[in-house]
Amino acid sequence: MAGRRRWSTEEILDAAAELLRTSDADSFSVRKLAAALGTDSSSLYRHFRSKTELLRAVADRILLTAMADHRPEGDWKQRVTALALRAREAFGQQPQLAAVWGRYASGGTGSRLAMEELLQALRASGLPDAEIPARYHRIVVLIVALISSEAAVSSITPEEYEQGMELFRVAALGADPERFPALAHFARDVRPLGVERGAAFEEILAAQLAQIEAEIPPGPPTAGGKG
Repeated sequence: MAGRRRWSTEEILDAAAELLRTSDADSFSVRKLAAALGTDSSSLYRHFRSKTELLRAVADRILLTAMADHRPEGDWKQRVTALALRAREAFGQQPQLAAVWGRYASGGTGSRLAMEELLQALRASGLPDAEIPARYHRIVVLIVALISSEAAVSSITPEEYEQGMELFRVAALGADPERFPALAHFARDVRPLGVERGAAFEEILAAQLAQIEAEIPPGPPTAGGKG
């Protein structure tokens, strides 16, 4: 009797990514993945020691795809923005995996490539090396939060989206002006979370980069700043 097929690491990651397209990190399990592959969980644990390690590997492949043909261009702000938009586009094609990335992060090649580019860009800005790690962390937190939030909205059904829009209209336009005077005043101008998220993403990131730029000491970039 022929033994069960041995799946490669890449095939396992392909299957996990496909399973996550229609579910989420909470409902995903190694047992479900094994069933989809027609094997048992123990065979998958030869490749990944835990569910978390597997999810990190799946998320890292998204980053690896985003960084595959990346070539740094422009000044440091353009480089940071380009990196953020690449990650946004890559996770936007698989929004269920954005939540995985936000929760578990990753430590593979894709993550290292993104980290290296962001750190190189910040060095090119002229920031003192001592300040770069903290700035790096804040930018990463912001990018991950924006991408995860946008992905959460894009993954809902059209019916859920319309229901949310209607609830927003009721909450805003139906606000009692005596109890909620500011909300009543701006009700026709404020927008729900799902509207123009792309523009908001770039504006929020640009504001963060402008704040960093305002604090850069005058003079040429620090040593190694050109990347």
